[in-house]
Amino acid sequence: MKSRKNKNSIEDTLQFILKFLDDNKAQDIISIDLKGKTSLADYLVVASGSSTRQVNALAMTLIEKLKEIKVPCKIEGKQGSGEWMIIDTGDIIVHIFHPDTRAFYEIEELWGVKTPIKKQG
Repeated sequence: MKSRKNKNSIEDTLQFILKFLDDNKAQDIISIDLKGKTSLADYLVVASGSSTRQVNALAMTLIEKLKEIKVPCKIEGKQGSGEWMIIDTGDIIVHIFHPDTRAFYEIEELWGVKTPIKKQG
């Protein structure tokens, strides 16, 4: 899904996503620049919701807001438990985790960024 057909620049869309997550009380928001590291996307955004309900609400509302500004996107995980949802705009991949799930997978560390959430136990 790496083809952009809207007027928003990738950086504008990234700033829109980061502001949305911050305004809606997502936690531990990290943006990772992937340009030159992979052809999957230009940016990876990782954030946490404080509960499975918030993870779901953040993801579903972000999808609606992206569609309103004509950013095509897909979502994965909406049929799951609300532990982890992924939004893919083609240029930006957003992972929204429950904190325990985020600490378990430590996805940021694949890209050399320390996961801000500590494992329990």
